[in-house]
Amino acid sequence: MDASSPDKTDLTALDQYWQAANYLSVGQIYLLDNPLLREPLQPEHIKPRLLGHWGTTPGLNFIYAHLNRVIRARDLDMIYICGPGHGGPGMVANTYLEGTYSEIYPDITRDKDGLRKLFRQFSFPGGIPSHAAPETPGSIHEGGELGYSLLHAYGAAFDNPNLIVACVIGDGEAETGPLAASWHSNKFLNPAHDGAVLPILHLNGYKIANPTILARMRDEEISLLLKGYGFDPLFVEGRDPSDMHQKMARALDEVLDRIGDTQTRARNNPSAGRPRWPMIVLRTPKGWTGPKEVDGKKVEGFWRAHQVPIEGVRTDHAHLEILEKWMRSYRPEALFDDAGCLRTDLQALAPTGLRRMGANPHANGGTLKRKLTLPDYRSYAVDLRSPGSQFGEATRIMGGYLRDVIWLNAANKTFRLMGPDETASNRLDAVFEATDRVWLEEIEPFDVGLAPDGRVMEVLSEHLCQGWLEGYLLTGRHGLFNCYEAFVHIVDSMFNQHAKWLAVSRRLPWRRPIASLNYLLSSHVWRQDHNGFTHQVPGFVDLVANKDSDIVRIYFPPDANTLLCVADHCLRTYDRINVIVAGKQSSPQWLSMQEAEAHCKDGIGIWQWATTEGTDEPDLVMACAGDIPTLETLAAVSLLREALPDLKIRVVNVIDLMTLQPREQHPHGLSDKEFDRLFTRDRPVIFAYHGYPYMIHRPTYNRANHENIHARGYREKGTTTTPFEMVVMNELDRFHLAIEAVERVPGLKAKATAIRQLYEGKLTEHHRYIREHGEDMPEILNWRWPRSFGRDE
Repeated sequence: MDASSPDKTDLTALDQYWQAANYLSVGQIYLLDNPLLREPLQPEHIKPRLLGHWGTTPGLNFIYAHLNRVIRARDLDMIYICGPGHGGPGMVANTYLEGTYSEIYPDITRDKDGLRKLFRQFSFPGGIPSHAAPETPGSIHEGGELGYSLLHAYGAAFDNPNLIVACVIGDGEAETGPLAASWHSNKFLNPAHDGAVLPILHLNGYKIANPTILARMRDEEISLLLKGYGFDPLFVEGRDPSDMHQKMARALDEVLDRIGDTQTRARNNPSAGRPRWPMIVLRTPKGWTGPKEVDGKKVEGFWRAHQVPIEGVRTDHAHLEILEKWMRSYRPEALFDDAGCLRTDLQALAPTGLRRMGANPHANGGTLKRKLTLPDYRSYAVDLRSPGSQFGEATRIMGGYLRDVIWLNAANKTFRLMGPDETASNRLDAVFEATDRVWLEEIEPFDVGLAPDGRVMEVLSEHLCQGWLEGYLLTGRHGLFNCYEAFVHIVDSMFNQHAKWLAVSRRLPWRRPIASLNYLLSSHVWRQDHNGFTHQVPGFVDLVANKDSDIVRIYFPPDANTLLCVADHCLRTYDRINVIVAGKQSSPQWLSMQEAEAHCKDGIGIWQWATTEGTDEPDLVMACAGDIPTLETLAAVSLLREALPDLKIRVVNVIDLMTLQPREQHPHGLSDKEFDRLFTRDRPVIFAYHGYPYMIHRPTYNRANHENIHARGYREKGTTTTPFEMVVMNELDRFHLAIEAVERVPGLKAKATAIRQLYEGKLTEHHRYIREHGEDMPEILNWRWPRSFGRDE
């Protein structure tokens, strides 16, 4: 990777390229017209609403220009991740200068008219966002939320041996929790077969209205911090451009030489151990090259440069003069020719073809995506004799399937399993027959399942797991994130950002589809009786359900065979977020594989074997979604059928929660006719649901029979107790379900009192029993679906 350092002439041209990027960045924030200042600037040339952010942009442009130089000199495969949230003007400017922007958006031509359109569209109705969004070529990281840039960078580098990911981390972003933990990602990057990440910590001193912590720390203190994380930082600092260009060029050459040497050593000797990776700490003034003062108040090098440094330009003539002087300081007449095109010699400074960072295929990962090789999920099926006759741990069975997914894709390294130290806890430990956990630190003789080339990534940070997986997916690979249901809430905001990214990307024809983000949520609310109230949180699916209807899917497989069907389906999808909620504890198995396939295909259906025989028009619908609600519903049905043999009961099970929505709102939704066929138009529906019960009312409020739908679910009642006591506390148990059913069915008033007393007596007996014996009653533990009610073998 060695390359000679640039001479003074080269750096002069590079400085002019940087000035062009800065000029275009300012123009995007301010100008509607007169893009090359070929006439004096007038108020009508200024946008009526000034939006965008200048403060971080010149530093980002400086880095981009220098990365262009090393890409050309060394023929590097490199992408640029813009961590500072408000760097959109710079990313658009640089991809325009290199030509990628105009290729993707032919209307934004490389001339005066194209510049006018480029400026006008920025933060303008019908235009583009102010962040480095999906619309921005070369981006895999949306700047709208801070903290995840370094995670995306490492996710992109895993299993990409020739890729270098330059990741710019803003000093405001560096104050966030996810970013603070992200520094540990270097301990999972194997130089023998992964790519490299080049972190560039950009310290410009201020965030929106305050200094940043790291920028106020001394270099010595920052160096100790970063060395403690396992990095070897090089500092580049100053404000004089000519001096800074020389420093940055030398620093980049040094770090790239060291990255190359590190990878060569590791690939010749894979047991060389974890390296100390180089990185750059860049100190530049906030709003560098912008106005020093406005109205006697400091701007450059202060927080006032953060957003729009000069306000009221349309109405304040003095401010208009400051803006014009600022923009003319870049000498646009010397950078762009008469037609408005960047000078030919400056164009030559950018890489060409796919080496341009805006055109690199890794930043449009769908172009590189290959299908996973998947095993036949049917071969892992529970061979069921009759409903409920066998018990099994659904996620343990899924673990065997995932083990073989890893085996089948080991050669091309396109699948990773992420989880916060919970892979074994969630019963997926069969995967360790095929691979180990990634571990580059020292391995003790008594350690188990650790190796530098493992395919399972575990770290006790949901942020890291999610961020790595997003970066991995966005660059064309596949994966799955398994997590305790309660703690997946830690990544709520990360989920939000990825969902928004997918929603926008699907509207951009040049963005190719990427593999779906798949969650497996286990150790769920109804089987966290041992960990207690803090671990009993089922609300992540509520957040998911709020997103674009064609982006999200929520699945509640009630047993192992349905879980296998759902998991296989999710791994085949793209441009979606799939959430699977499945328990890990031993529980009854309900459906044969053939039945499971049919049920999963529809997403919802009548379980005829549990429904009263000959029931065309039921007296009562008992519905359920989730493995424990299904168990309790079927137990309640068995109680009712024994107590009231003439009662006509229909059992409806829901796997795909989206089916409850109207078809107009979701592609999986039921038409009103289909919904009425399942739930009737006028009969009581007792709906046992895994999460918060209002989630059942949200998609069904406009259905004909909504007033008769009575949902039960988690009521925020919990503690450390027995499994059955958890459902009793939330009135989701079989006895409460049966009592409500009797009270809701017309014509049962005469029998309701006696039945209520019977089941309330059982609840009292249960209450006494668990406090004496510390476990659930035998009739609960040993309950089975009566063979007389279900189909025979």
